[in-house]
Amino acid sequence: MKKELLSSLLLTLVCIIFFCVVYTGIVYIIALIGPNKGEGEKIATKNGKYYYANLAQSFSADKYFWSRPSAVGYNAAGSGGSNKGPNNPDYLADVQKRIDSFMAHNPDVKKSDVPSDLITASGSGLDPDISIQGAIVQIPRIAKIRGLSQEAVKELVSKHIDKPLLGFLGPEKVNVLKLNIDLDNLK
Repeated sequence: MKKELLSSLLLTLVCIIFFCVVYTGIVYIIALIGPNKGEGEKIATKNGKYYYANLAQSFSADKYFWSRPSAVGYNAAGSGGSNKGPNNPDYLADVQKRIDSFMAHNPDVKKSDVPSDLITASGSGLDPDISIQGAIVQIPRIAKIRGLSQEAVKELVSKHIDKPLLGFLGPEKVNVLKLNIDLDNLK
């Protein structure tokens, strides 16, 4: 028994050193090598406000592209999903409300053309990106409200398409904050 206890304590000590010191140090070094040195990507607006491009922002005005819904109210301090299953009546009611709201603000879009990322929250509740289709279905509303041609807005969207990492890891996506800031700067 003494031998097993000593082996267990030694393994615990090795794991503590590895996971609390070595692993943490490796992750920290990788973060320092990455873009923004592990800090979030800050974007300044014309009025001097700063926003983090890697966190979802709430956009609900019709003149902006809408973000993906957030189960946590876009609060980065408490990220997380709703933890409700796809058959949960409360979840289904939330999704239906989002569909109804989207359809009311985008009457030219067929219900079957509404992408799921515009009516369902992400796992973290803080996803800053939407799908290309999620941006495209909003173009008519934004062009009409801002008095712009749909082609001009579509061109702006195409400039903001982020390709997959290394060309194949993940989907193509559009960062909503960056797109909306450039939309405001569009003449």
